[in-house]
Amino acid sequence: MDVRQIQEHQELMEKLFIEKDRKRGKTKTMLKLVEEIGELAESILLKKKEKIEEELADIFAWTLSIANLYKINLNNAFKNKYQDFCPECRNCPCSCDSV
Repeated sequence: MDVRQIQEHQELMEKLFIEKDRKRGKTKTMLKLVEEIGELAESILLKKKEKIEEELADIFAWTLSIANLYKINLNNAFKNKYQDFCPECRNCPCSCDSV
């Protein structure tokens, strides 16, 4: 994904859901993200690719909502952490010992 698209998606999530996200609050919004991660795990265990795709989209959307609640530009955060190399070993591809 072109990182410029992250900003576009974040702006869409703000337009669609910022009022609901504010009413729900930061903690409950984070719990919705955790719920979606659980649903992703279940989909992976069941090897249901279509459902995995759907859950990944939900996780992305909830992540963007959290970023909006904290007024974090996820596009910039991503570019700052993940440049052209692994943030840990600083190699591309990653050569860290852990899998």
